[in-house]
Amino acid sequence: MINYPLREGLFERFTRLVEIEICSSRAMVPENNKLLRCFQYIEMDAVSLGDYCWNGDCSNCLIWYEAGNGEIRSALACRLYVRPGMIITGLSPSLKDDLAVGEAPTTLV
Repeated sequence: MINYPLREGLFERFTRLVEIEICSSRAMVPENNKLLRCFQYIEMDAVSLGDYCWNGDCSNCLIWYEAGNGEIRSALACRLYVRPGMIITGLSPSLKDDLAVGEAPTTLV
C-alpha cells in the first residue's frame, strides 16, 4: 500500500496510482476511489475548500466521460469510481476552476 500519512482516512485504501485523462491532461490518481477524491488528490487545497457537497445533493462536481463504447456520459464525480485509463472530456465550472483546467496545456502526472 502507498503510505500518505497526512491523508490517512481521507482516501479509500489503494496500493497503486492509475493514469486517467482529464480534458487532455494526464493524471495519476489513487485506485479504488471516487473521482472527486481523485481530484482532491491532485489539488488538495482547492478541492477540499471547494463548493462540493460530497454526497450527490448538488451538481458542482458534474463531469462528462467516455464510456466503454465511446459514448459520452455525464456523472457526479462524488458518485463515480475511477477506472484505469478513464477519459474525462468535460468538467463543471467549479471543477475547472479548482483543477485549473483550460488555463495552459499541462500534464498532471
